[in-house]
Amino acid sequence: MTTPAEDPAAAPPRRAALLTGLALTAGTLTAGCSAQASPDTARAQPRTTPPTPPAAPSAPVVPPAPAPRRFPAQPSEITHGPRTNPPKVALTFHGQGDPAIATSVLGEAEKAGVRVTVLAVGTWLDEHPGIARRILDGGHDLGNHTLHHLDINAMSQTEAAAEIRGCADRLKRLTGSIGTWFRPSRSPRASALVQRLAQDAGYPHTLSYDVDSLDFTSPGAAAVTRNVLATVRPGSVVSLHFGYADTVAALPDLLHELDRRGLRPVTTTELLS
Repeated sequence: MTTPAEDPAAAPPRRAALLTGLALTAGTLTAGCSAQASPDTARAQPRTTPPTPPAAPSAPVVPPAPAPRRFPAQPSEITHGPRTNPPKVALTFHGQGDPAIATSVLGEAEKAGVRVTVLAVGTWLDEHPGIARRILDGGHDLGNHTLHHLDINAMSQTEAAAEIRGCADRLKRLTGSIGTWFRPSRSPRASALVQRLAQDAGYPHTLSYDVDSLDFTSPGAAAVTRNVLATVRPGSVVSLHFGYADTVAALPDLLHELDRRGLRPVTTTELLS
């Protein structure tokens, strides 16, 4: 008699069950390995956002230069300011010539705490556009001395108007203003026509002077100083020029002598205010 354990028919089911168990065990182990690896591979990588570049600094806002002013107590053509106390004078410079000399003149004045008035020629501004802002940044007055520095009183109305407006346009483009003053070229005085044309262009007054340094004749630094001191007095408007070495050389002594006399150099605007 054969026992159940020896029954050949019983072997296949038990082997199948055993194989099934082994397969299930292997599947569980394989699933376990897969489950163990998946968090590393499936974990989301953090996104890196590139830093926002700093904003470029904005350009400084430069206020426009002062505009011309009307001084009701003054005539259409101004030759000097008040002769009263406190005693002040205005040193005015025809703006033309070597910009290095012009910068030296400005530097000597600023070293002494002095502010001046510059009447610039339009073609000079074309050649050296940075000089306009240099003058204003130093606290000085800046005005119009015609476009080409020709004899404006001898011109026709059309030509004279073009000379005044041509320089005014350049000042406006460079500084935002036509300048505070207009001075005629090649003459200390403006004709009635030129005065009217200057007013039409926006200048209530033309600016002349009562003291001529004659520095444009290159007489030497000592002579420039003597020429000014011989006739200067409270309220005087002094004519000087950029572009002449004698003017630079004369300025320290001239400023010292004016101070010794109690005459304080100021801009023309301050002289009349």
